[in-house]
Amino acid sequence: MIHVGDIKNGSTVCSDAYFAQIRADFDAFTHPLVYTPGDNEWTDCHRTNNGAYNPLERLAKIRQMFFSTPGTTLGATMPVASQAAVGVPENVSFTRNRVAFAAINVPGSNNASQPWTGLGKTAETPEQAAEVRSRTAADIAEVRQTFAQAKQRHDRTVVISQQADMFDPTYTPTPEDISAFTPLVQALVDEASAFDGEVYLFNGDSHVYNSDRPLAAGSAWLARYGVQGAADNLTRVTVDGSSNATDYLKVDVAADGAAGKGQPVLSWRRVPFTQ
Repeated sequence: MIHVGDIKNGSTVCSDAYFAQIRADFDAFTHPLVYTPGDNEWTDCHRTNNGAYNPLERLAKIRQMFFSTPGTTLGATMPVASQAAVGVPENVSFTRNRVAFAAINVPGSNNASQPWTGLGKTAETPEQAAEVRSRTAADIAEVRQTFAQAKQRHDRTVVISQQADMFDPTYTPTPEDISAFTPLVQALVDEASAFDGEVYLFNGDSHVYNSDRPLAAGSAWLARYGVQGAADNLTRVTVDGSSNATDYLKVDVAADGAAGKGQPVLSWRRVPFTQ
């Protein structure tokens, strides 16, 4: 299982008690569960109705409560490679059936760079900017390493999971909405275009199912971000959430070798929770 963030909505309190409740829920999973944080549980916690927390303190609490044993998943234990050594234990990678997976902490709210208005801030603070820089550097390093290892192993495909929808089709973004994602978008273009296989990006954040190719040649997103090159082989999938959280996305991996030859490596369908 992979959870792409937002374990609460954006208008409720970011309390330790609530985090503990969700951790207990995650621990009950009988399969390994990989979780990457969303903006609702730390970036947006400055809001008055969230408790007016310092978001960096909430991020530290998320790391303490959900990543207390770096290198292992939640739910059933499965080993994963972790960036705990650089202070980002939530960034992990693993490989199954010649598919390389990475989960990176990339939240909405412009990658956590929007002002903490609930704390009276009207611009990004120095400590906030430093966190964005260091975490984004770790995210990009995780992406580049995942692709490098996938090439060495001759993996069939690369799958990146994160919370932020960097290509939300429901509105026309301003630089204040997306500018802090630019270095990561460029890294994805660089790495995907140089990879001889399919690449997938799964995200939450906008909470409305969508599948597209936002970095293919001719996409308006390339110009919006001002990035160089294109990645025709990258498919982005947004999973349902919020009021649309009535289903989960079941992803199937094609058989390796001759049995799976000529098939897309990944296929998926939305499964209602009642099934």
